[in-house]
Amino acid sequence: MSEQTTALVTGANKGIGYEIAAGLGALGWRIGVGARDRQRRDTAVEKLRATGTDAFAVPLDVTDDESVAAAAELIADHAGGLDVLINNAGITGDGAQRPTTLDPATVRIVVETNVIGAIRVTNAMLPMLRASASPRIVNMSSSTGSFALNTTPGMDMGPVPAAYLASKTFLNALTIQYAKELSDTAILINSACPGFTATDLNDFRGVRTPQQGAAIAIHLATLPDDGPTGGFFDDAGTVPW
Repeated sequence: MSEQTTALVTGANKGIGYEIAAGLGALGWRIGVGARDRQRRDTAVEKLRATGTDAFAVPLDVTDDESVAAAAELIADHAGGLDVLINNAGITGDGAQRPTTLDPATVRIVVETNVIGAIRVTNAMLPMLRASASPRIVNMSSSTGSFALNTTPGMDMGPVPAAYLASKTFLNALTIQYAKELSDTAILINSACPGFTATDLNDFRGVRTPQQGAAIAIHLATLPDDGPTGGFFDDAGTVPW
């Protein structure tokens, strides 16, 4: 494997994902820009390269087994391996999503991307991550997926789409399970909460910029070897499960 650190950021063509890619690229890392939309993906790569980042395009649909397998092969061929994975690709799903009127089809679609997609990509990249000296996995989650915060008296999480909320709780549980299974390896895996960030997922209603939202992921991606694993963090520190 090359001495240059290589990271794959899924959903890196825009928003928080792009800013994570830009922030890690500024550290001198090689960045795989994982995204499904070819035009947006190529535009993101061009923008990153214009700033001096060693970026390369990774065609990636996290809901498709063949696409993910091809992405892993491309990364191995292009970079010789992978050190850091940022599972950032995600969707909210359509509609108001109140639990009492929620369409099960919406839940399936959201979970397929936000949860199963993360599993699919993580497992495909694990052989390369295991071979890295300092491998890191960051699952982009949300405080809306916190049982503790959702059940705190007086805590208003706002009108959060039910399928999205449940998917982030699911993702957090997987973070814990991966951390337990990989505890005898060098891999550190954590969930990251970017805060209420202005992206197209919330029609840009967020109060934080994508760059601010990316900061916690960049922090977790660059943890020292004795850093935490199996945790949930935002800029202020630990987020309760």
